[in-house]
Amino acid sequence: MTALSRLAATVEARKGADPDSSWTAKLFAKGPEKCAEKFGEEAVEAIIAAVKNDRENLVYEAADVLYHLVVMLAARDVTVDEVLAELDRRAGMSGIAEKAARG
Repeated sequence: MTALSRLAATVEARKGADPDSSWTAKLFAKGPEKCAEKFGEEAVEAIIAAVKNDRENLVYEAADVLYHLVVMLAARDVTVDEVLAELDRRAGMSGIAEKAARG
């Protein structure tokens, strides 16, 4: 099991947890919109770290981005496996061809 798979399983398990005992459960309790907002905030922090060429902080913020992405996906009942399957589908396809296929 990969770290991403473990994270996804943990996030899924927290869906029904007590919001007072789990940060993840607290995010779910606030709704999918709040989960998306937190993802956006963390993405901006990662962008700032990248622009500043702060490698250590970029690694830290990227981990936060991945966590909040998984939470946001789970809040909308989208699994990491579905996203990975989409990446597999795109493998070997140029970005230009992929965009053209979407119309």
